Amino acid sequence: MTDSLHIVCPHCHKTNRVKTADMGAGAHCGQCHKALFEAHPVALDDSNFDAHIGRNHIPVLVDFWAPWCGPCRMMAPAFEQAAVMLEPNVRLAKVNTEEAQQLAARFNIRSIPTLALFVNGREVARQAGAFRSAQDIAGWVRSHL
Repeated sequence: MTDSLHIVCPHCHKTNRVKTADMGAGAHCGQCHKALFEAHPVALDDSNFDAHIGRNHIPVLVDFWAPWCGPCRMMAPAFEQAAVMLEPNVRLAKVNTEEAQQLAARFNIRSIPTLALFVNGREVARQAGAFRSAQDIAGWVRSHL
């Protein structure tokens, strides 16, 4: 394993080089000085999606969802809790398919919620449908890494 990783800031979307030893120690962005990990999913859209998927050296789990979707709303607290369980080893993100319709089309999202796991910029796993708990989400992610 390398001694540093590229981590994209969830606030200003700039890429930071972070020593692996500092990953869990409250790493901050060199540009905006905010925390790189806050145990909350980051909202992604057409303008910042590729930066997070392509530049992060850690896996990124994306929840494709919509505000009108009952199962999406049901899974939202579990997804939030999964961020606590998986960060800083995995970045969790959410894409509102109503606002980012081009992303939904690009990734052929046909049902929501859909979780997609990206590693090194490539999709490695996909799950359509809601998970019931944060433990289920974390277990699914770990089974694909």
